[in-house]
Amino acid sequence: MNSRKIVYALISALALVSAAYAVEVDEDEIRSISNSDVVFENYVGPHSVINTIEEIRAIGSGIGNVVAQNTDRAGTYGYAPKYAVIHAIDPEETGKLDADILVIGPNAIVDHITNMRRIISAYLTAAYGYSRQDADTVATFVTVYNAVYRGKLDMFRQKYKKIVTDNLTEDKVGIALSYRDWPGMTQLVIPLYDINGGLSTVDTSVISEKEVIASMQEDEDKGIEDRKGMVDIKEREADEAAERAAAEQAKADEAAKKAADEKAKADAAKKAADEKAKQAEAAKKTADDAQKKAAENPADKQAQKDARAAADDAKAKQAEADQAKATSDEQQQKADEQQQKADEQQQKADTAQNTADQKRSEAQEERSAIAKDQQQVIAQQEKNENAPTVYGLTAEDELGQRSAIVRMNATTGELIKKSPVTVIQSRTFYENGNTFIAIAGENIGNGTVKLVHLNKDTLEIVKESNETIAANSVLVQDGGSYYCVMQDGTFFVVGKFSANLENQLKSPVRVKPTTPITVTQNGIIVTSMTGTPILLNKADLTQLSQKSRSDTIADKVISTIDAK
Repeated sequence: MNSRKIVYALISALALVSAAYAVEVDEDEIRSISNSDVVFENYVGPHSVINTIEEIRAIGSGIGNVVAQNTDRAGTYGYAPKYAVIHAIDPEETGKLDADILVIGPNAIVDHITNMRRIISAYLTAAYGYSRQDADTVATFVTVYNAVYRGKLDMFRQKYKKIVTDNLTEDKVGIALSYRDWPGMTQLVIPLYDINGGLSTVDTSVISEKEVIASMQEDEDKGIEDRKGMVDIKEREADEAAERAAAEQAKADEAAKKAADEKAKADAAKKAADEKAKQAEAAKKTADDAQKKAAENPADKQAQKDARAAADDAKAKQAEADQAKATSDEQQQKADEQQQKADEQQQKADTAQNTADQKRSEAQEERSAIAKDQQQVIAQQEKNENAPTVYGLTAEDELGQRSAIVRMNATTGELIKKSPVTVIQSRTFYENGNTFIAIAGENIGNGTVKLVHLNKDTLEIVKESNETIAANSVLVQDGGSYYCVMQDGTFFVVGKFSANLENQLKSPVRVKPTTPITVTQNGIIVTSMTGTPILLNKADLTQLSQKSRSDTIADKVISTIDAK
């Protein structure tokens, strides 16, 4: 189907609904997507250099391996111009969170959130021993969490320690929605619950709070698989915490028993000390009375003798009382210390149990929400599968230079699916069996521009041309052939391609990269690099029209340059 047929089909289908209603629904659907809390703009297009998944993960694991050897001390690791991690921990400050801060430097070329997550996942695996599956889940939530709180430095100040916030700036904290704003402008915060906590190293409750879940529910699939993964992690965290709570409770019970034993000893010692004190007090009274009697009867030798004996006995009794008091105080101190240990141990057990209860509650609540969302997703999928659909383009920038293919319900005007490829050039695409042919890509970072096939179901790129296409080239169909401007060394020429994206011909004459391409029965009209309109032979793309003097001179100059 050529471009005119596509346009006519789209217009005819939308005509089934009133024009005003169709436009209103269209705008509302597009607006709902663009205004949703977290919709990442990724570069989905051809690349000049393609890195393997393992090469991308190696970025994170390389830094993680170094941090793994230094988890107990703060520091900065990695290569600042590209990727680095600030390991911001401070055991002296309590009540707030430590964090790892992944800094994306100005020379970084990561341009898709999936690759950003791969870097984070590999880092978590290397630094803290997460399994790859769990790390992938945590990494997804970390990116959404940082997108939700992008630029909200006050929130980070409330929850995180000073060592963390001292390394954050308002214009960089979190992650922007567009990949264009990542290099040099990203500080991804990974909240740490316990650097030695294994599965609980990252605070999963923080990164999966309600605002984050609400953002994930805006996705077409409502983030169900990732949310299931987080529920699974929390359930295992709950199990581990419950086991830890049981173990800590056993220690607490043992500590409490020891505290009770020491308390009993202390009580006995105090009782003994009190008895000794009473004896000492009685002996002192006896001694005082004897002393008084002796003073009143100085000639009474027996009275004098009794007074001395009573004084000696009182002194001995007081010494015994003092010793008993010291023993009682020492035993009470032991009892107090043991009780403190018992209280601290009980607090550990309570904390572990509270964690288990919290994680279990969060997991159960989220499971219930997932079940409801899953039903909605299935219902929507069934609705979309049975709906009459049409395809068209939607603008991705103010100038309309970048577009994305959208699939829409031909009856209601409802948006069914939008292509992740948002860099389609020339506002043109053609149907080709189960695919669409278009020019896609952008000359930014590691990106490039090529002729591509997009699958009609997924609207994703499934094939690319070998040749690089001019960024602003038009794409023109003529039967089973497609014409566009391709790169030839440092210059541009007209290229003829098959439906399989194979280059069949290229013009010997150079053209402007922005030249229109007009296919006629007598030839193809284009603009030469000097600005002169010329006619090309359809058979071999050689020039049919008489060259102007300026074109001839230009070709001679170019030939001389090529020769050198």
